[in-house]
Amino acid sequence: MEARERLLSGAAWDEFCDQLKLAGRIVGRFGDEVDELDRAEWYRFLARLTRNGLERFLENCEPERPRLRDVPWRQSINFQSPDQDHLLAEFVDGSHDYVITGNRGGLPYFVIASWNSAQPVHPGDRDWTAEGIDGLKTFDPTAYQTTGFITSDQVHFDPQGNFTIAVSQQRIAGIADWLPIQPECVGLLVRTLYHDRADTAPPQFAIRRLDGARPRAVSPGEVADGLAKAAQTVLGYGELVRRWWQDNLAQRPNRIRFDRAVYLSNGGVPDRHHGFGTWQCEAHEALVIDFRPSRCSYWIFQLCSIWQENLDNYEDGQGYVTKYTCRLQDDGLVRVVIASEDPGIGGNHVSPFDHVHGGMSLRFIGLEAGAEPPQVSLRRVPLADLKARGAAALDGIEPVVSGEVTG
Repeated sequence: MEARERLLSGAAWDEFCDQLKLAGRIVGRFGDEVDELDRAEWYRFLARLTRNGLERFLENCEPERPRLRDVPWRQSINFQSPDQDHLLAEFVDGSHDYVITGNRGGLPYFVIASWNSAQPVHPGDRDWTAEGIDGLKTFDPTAYQTTGFITSDQVHFDPQGNFTIAVSQQRIAGIADWLPIQPECVGLLVRTLYHDRADTAPPQFAIRRLDGARPRAVSPGEVADGLAKAAQTVLGYGELVRRWWQDNLAQRPNRIRFDRAVYLSNGGVPDRHHGFGTWQCEAHEALVIDFRPSRCSYWIFQLCSIWQENLDNYEDGQGYVTKYTCRLQDDGLVRVVIASEDPGIGGNHVSPFDHVHGGMSLRFIGLEAGAEPPQVSLRRVPLADLKARGAAALDGIEPVVSGEVTG
């Protein structure tokens, strides 16, 4: 049955709902590994993914009316930095030419990437529920591969900060800056990076097709395709966080690895080093992390939930530390103290906000020539000892050392 008939008969909607049910059951594979807070956040995570998928693929996937739109509020999959905004433009394919215009405002840095993913042109033509997780092998809107990118360091700005960038398969005469796309391109991602958001004038980005295509009414087949993409996005991200945790990161607790292959496998851009790991810390314990920051324009250390989401205390300026908010030790080291309360040993206190485990991330953007990610040392210590003895409680504790670069 074609997508049109499947939408008009109600089958496409039924299968959308069935896919959400299938995604919800992924948490069962964790068994007792997840606690009550993890489970509560899991179902909220799925609700956020559903909102994200519907907005992207039903509201922002009109071929004749491209847009660059921010992701929905609090959608922070894959360790998104609170200093970074993500603007998305969704394409059906890469057959058209576009131009992005805008103004950088006071923004110190941005990068625009084009990407592909494994998905059929018309996914609404079939029912993906019966294939389950195996269906992600041929239809996974979350498995993005970056195929081209352009950074603000490469863009030409006029004295007022205005810019124009062509987005096309071939260069366009008269436009100096160019982001190449492939025939299979499914969209663009703009990452905007703030150093001090409160005191930075926001940028402006707009995109349009160069052939002057006029907006038109939506078709039943397009709605069926959008529902299929939205549902498979929920399933794909649900399986992604399970796979990253159970098959990879959780096997190295309280360690960080800068794995280029892992980062680039999910839409990463090779303008940075991004290290991932998991952390474990009971309520009566503290994790003390030390590293010497690499020479770069920006870095951030952040805690996340087991589902790779930002903790709810990010809105209060907690849960993460950046180059522009940290307090350095006298010897130039960064000390991060992860604990339910500040033990008073200095450094940078990060509250896990009632979580006892989750993902952690350390990324460096704009590294100077020759700079590499640092070693990261971690000590796990009773919180009461830190409060009673101060930093002396760390003496004699053999640190876990990580920070290796692979991939």
